[in-house]
Amino acid sequence: MEELSGTVLVGESFDPVRGRVVVEDGRIEAVEETDTESTDVVIPAFVNAHTHLGDSVAKEAAVGLSLDEAVAPPDSLKHRRLAAADRDELVSAMRRTLRFARRTGTVACLDFRESGPAGARALREAAAETGVDPFIFGSGDPSVLDVADGYGASGANDDGFAAERAACAERGRPFAIHAGEPDATDIHPALDLDPDLLVHMVHAEREHLQRVADQSVPVAVCPRANEVLDVGKPPIRELLDHTTVALGTDNVMLNPPSMFREMAVAAKRFDVTAREVLRMATAAGAEVAGLDCGVIEPGRRAALVVLDGDSDNLAGTEDPVRAVVRRATGLDVERVLG
Repeated sequence: MEELSGTVLVGESFDPVRGRVVVEDGRIEAVEETDTESTDVVIPAFVNAHTHLGDSVAKEAAVGLSLDEAVAPPDSLKHRRLAAADRDELVSAMRRTLRFARRTGTVACLDFRESGPAGARALREAAAETGVDPFIFGSGDPSVLDVADGYGASGANDDGFAAERAACAERGRPFAIHAGEPDATDIHPALDLDPDLLVHMVHAEREHLQRVADQSVPVAVCPRANEVLDVGKPPIRELLDHTTVALGTDNVMLNPPSMFREMAVAAKRFDVTAREVLRMATAAGAEVAGLDCGVIEPGRRAALVVLDGDSDNLAGTEDPVRAVVRRATGLDVERVLG
């Protein structure tokens, strides 16, 4: 049994409670309000709702390129670099990225993994012993579902993806698809596939938002990547008013997978509260993937991050939720559990 003391951000509303979290056998046994001298801040660990970890072989290579030049299949810089990378190089690069993600508070990520079954297997190998569990949305032939946790489609303007969607339905696996990144033309076709997750939705309009609400489709947004690729800003406020919204960091070659950076951008540039952003970075992604984490309450998996509330960066902050979302960095992380 282990106790973590300090200010604990408890439950779905992240209420700051001075007390302790009791952990036993990897589960939260109790959350107790009690006197403590600890200045630590205990928060749920992050679930990164959209990554492309394979891009770890091409960090910063796409700076200054358009969306099509950088990432569009099949001939973009990203896909050329993936094709040229040997397996050992790919596995090593993804493993190092996952170690960075763990050190900065992430315990799971929802990854769109290119290169079919071989790509999914490479990610499984890379993730071993990193402390980060990848929920793999595979690509290519539907047979990738023998290895992957679900299917991740590039976009409805690239292909119909009917066979892949049917295979997911038959196996009870989630189907995710990019939509509304360069423009709005692929959003209705994506929704016609009855997806379990939409990614980006930068150009979502009222009619799309209504369909998202009617179909109860969650959305993963990636504001930093959208900015780097100059495709626009996702309507996060409007999306939150219609559905579950989770936060992702997208392509590793464009940005490091730091949820602290992603939260700060979301909180400072969009009409959202700090609590909404923290939920996007934790509980929302966990819900999308069916993971038992993202919330600090008894019975849950003890996936937790302990921050040094007396660090030179965080000392003196008045609102712990706002401080975590807008100010904290990986340098403030003392421990990651779970």
